[in-house]
Amino acid sequence: MAPRKKPDVVGKSIAENRKARYNYAIEDTFEAGLMLVGTEVKSLRNGKANIAESYASYEDGELWLINSHIPEYLQANRFNHEPRRRRKLLMSKREIARLSQSVARDGMTLVPLKLYFNERGKAKLQIGLAKGKKNHDKRETEKKRDWNREKSRLLRDRG
Repeated sequence: MAPRKKPDVVGKSIAENRKARYNYAIEDTFEAGLMLVGTEVKSLRNGKANIAESYASYEDGELWLINSHIPEYLQANRFNHEPRRRRKLLMSKREIARLSQSVARDGMTLVPLKLYFNERGKAKLQIGLAKGKKNHDKRETEKKRDWNREKSRLLRDRG
């Protein structure tokens, strides 16, 4: 038999929530699988998805990804999926219990950070256990980032 050809989307980031690190202080990150329909996977392989305004929620012992947008696959006519449907996140029971306790007790939030394909070609979601930043924290983060950028410019110019 011929060796199996690896898909060219392996390790490729499909969607990234860049505003999450600005709006939230990320405490810890986790990797979760997604329960997807075939047309959703094909649409993701085209590189189209949006997780910017989505969030993860704990309901009845399960984690759900809510408000993420995976557009319809154009070649699938009547067998298409709903673009903004709730998608189940696949994690171990122990991790789900730990996350649910952190959300309930500490007032933290589960924020999707990155949607990608792993080395085996499976769609994975990186979730951050986060705490919301106040406006003064956001300004302070922006000041640090600007200062680091200016510092690197000065060092580069001086040699």
